[in-house]
Amino acid sequence: MDLQLSQIERVKTITKEDFIKNYFKPQKPVVIEQFITDWPAYNKWSLDYMKEQVGDKIVPLYDDRPVDYKDGFNEPHATMKMADYINLLKREPTKFRIFLWNILKEVPSLQKDYRYPDFGLRLMKGLPMLFFGGKDSYTFMHYDIDLANIFHFHFEGTKRVILFDQKQNKYLYKVPHSLITREDIDFSNPDFEKWPALKNAKGYETQLNHGEVLYMPEGYWHYMKYLTPGFSMSLRAIARKPKNFSKAVYNVFIMRSIDNLMRRIKGQKWIDWKNNQAIVKTNKVLEKEGR
Repeated sequence: MDLQLSQIERVKTITKEDFIKNYFKPQKPVVIEQFITDWPAYNKWSLDYMKEQVGDKIVPLYDDRPVDYKDGFNEPHATMKMADYINLLKREPTKFRIFLWNILKEVPSLQKDYRYPDFGLRLMKGLPMLFFGGKDSYTFMHYDIDLANIFHFHFEGTKRVILFDQKQNKYLYKVPHSLITREDIDFSNPDFEKWPALKNAKGYETQLNHGEVLYMPEGYWHYMKYLTPGFSMSLRAIARKPKNFSKAVYNVFIMRSIDNLMRRIKGQKWIDWKNNQAIVKTNKVLEKEGR
């Protein structure tokens, strides 16, 4: 048995009017296949180009180890020169990923290679973020703290993406006071005996190729697995739905502070309690629904 996933709709290109009407307003994901063919990045951006441009930069690396109470928010697990990291990606599979790497701050010269597209939403121009990964590396299923509208531009190779909207939370073993599901769930090959609620979750999937843009609506859960070494850039626009905007404010200013405080007070017991609550709460939903 597989997850209940529909293929994300695809269009070759799109006007901002059609995007707003057909995808933003109904909050539906879409892949736009040929929207950035006129960007210099479309032809230039590859792992080799990045190595040439920023090979000497020291970059933060993350792997798929479970959250530890001692870890700071988004604290890297290792660091490496970009040239060495790209050599590693090309040589062998690695769990190390680059996550939320701000081009504007780190490599201003790359700005000439892309433009801020007009989708009819005001993009946050100070936050163009890069993400890199090796074959079979993946991000845990999570959603972004600010519940932003995300435009995810993929470069080099292919990447599998699985999305769920916030209505599926009750089936996903969401960890309380955080933005992740249980980290021991393999969303590319889930164990339904261990995680039976996942059978009821309805989501979307696609495979992203070089130069394609994925629109992820506000607060969408996303799991991404690199099928080959590659990288992506995300641009974002703030949550426009009042409910999502207020949730984003709560997450940034209250939820994160509570979580950090409890980690300091209770240590690993807090992490273990949260992980256990993810199962307890989801099982209660199944009982209530008589599944």
